[in-house]
Amino acid sequence: MGLIMKVKTTIKEKFQKIKKFFKENTISALTAVFLGIATLLVAWAGWIGALHGGNQAGNYTESNNLAARGNAEYNVATQVYISDLFTWNTISNLRLDKAAAEAKGDLDEAKVIETKIAKIKQDNCSPKLLEAINKGGSTSPFENEEFTNSYFEEAKKMLDESQKKLEEGNQDNLQGDSYQLASVLYSLVLFLLGIIGVLNDYQSRKALLVLSIGILILSFLYMLTIPMPTGFDLGKFFSHG
Repeated sequence: MGLIMKVKTTIKEKFQKIKKFFKENTISALTAVFLGIATLLVAWAGWIGALHGGNQAGNYTESNNLAARGNAEYNVATQVYISDLFTWNTISNLRLDKAAAEAKGDLDEAKVIETKIAKIKQDNCSPKLLEAINKGGSTSPFENEEFTNSYFEEAKKMLDESQKKLEEGNQDNLQGDSYQLASVLYSLVLFLLGIIGVLNDYQSRKALLVLSIGILILSFLYMLTIPMPTGFDLGKFFSHG
């Protein structure tokens, strides 16, 4: 009877040792696996964050260039607008003088004034104003808001595009920062998984592993909500032709 009990005890102890061995090795194996996964995700998040940073820099640069060109175009348009407005006023005054000369029967004076008007049209009018004058009518085209705004259409288009690029750059900046946050969370997972190797207590190692996996999963789900960089194509990084 005593021998049977001793054998049972020995078997039980060996079973416990085997069970403990598999438990500890399972923890070690899972720790190694998730260390590898976390390392890859840290690298991925850092790379994608860097691509967002590159897009941000490109969009900011393009925005600045467009803003500079738009402002220059706006200044030119303002000068043309002021010149055309002055030219229109001059032509309007000459038309009144011509009408007065014709009313007095001074056709020679009227002809001279008509020549002056033609010369001013040729030398001083922008194509935009010349087209408006040739359409006829005595009403000033500058009373038409659409006509006035047409001087600044190109400048406005550039400035709007500049603002759009600026907003895209801000968005890239935000998304790049989000990937950096994901990278920090993955680094935290690496730190926690690294601690597991120096712990002896099975329950502590198990709890820390579960916590690390939980943070890793949540970080991964968070990363999935962040858009990829504009124009991202993984295949192009393997094409160097």
